[in-house]
Amino acid sequence: MYSNGMVTAHTPKSILLVEDNRDLAEVIQRELTTAGFRLYHAADAATALQLHAQHHPDLLILDWMLPGGMDGLDVLKKLRQGSALPVLMLTARDEEADRVIGLELGADDYLTKPFSMRELIARVRALFRRAEQIEQTIQQDRALHEKPVKIGGLVIDPHGYLVTIDGVPLDLTRTEFLLLYLLARNPGRAFSRDYLLDAVWGQHFVEGDRSVDNCVLRLRKKLGALADHLETVWSIGYRWQHGEAS
Repeated sequence: MYSNGMVTAHTPKSILLVEDNRDLAEVIQRELTTAGFRLYHAADAATALQLHAQHHPDLLILDWMLPGGMDGLDVLKKLRQGSALPVLMLTARDEEADRVIGLELGADDYLTKPFSMRELIARVRALFRRAEQIEQTIQQDRALHEKPVKIGGLVIDPHGYLVTIDGVPLDLTRTEFLLLYLLARNPGRAFSRDYLLDAVWGQHFVEGDRSVDNCVLRLRKKLGALADHLETVWSIGYRWQHGEAS
């Protein structure tokens, strides 16, 4: 729950801080706790993975340089195999290439040391707001509207989970129906694979998961001449194009 961007005392968001500098970690813990968050702290990668598995935090603040055999990027890669939690990376490295590496591996934001606690808290709150907005959009997209979607000869009726083309019903699974309905009622909107997996399947994307692609493949075969409307947006996902929904 949020109130004017602040986390309420009734539902504190949990943060896993992974930072081996004891003095800095103590300051961050103190400031974020005062700001209304619940903190867990790990000084190395192994402890970070254990605490993540144990507590399932809402956000990860992850230092790049960590002692031992694993650094922050290793932790990030492992977590991104099965978790979509927001990640804010901390690093003393200010090179653009380093920032790009972190972002490409799945970090959501980047903060270069030294930084102010005010900026850190602002970025943490921004990440939580972004995650909440995405979740609200996903929940809205999961909810079926009562109005059928009509695009030329294609009719998608949410009441009976029925799809027809020129009056001929299509034999779709529930998942195929939900995916088609979401795309068709938002013509021109590009959806990422991980978003579709969350909105339709109700689960987070895991690297290598082909559920969305396989479902699209089946839908295209069943749509026949209308298959071209279901477009691939390269490096992103899919969208329904050519023709407005009514």
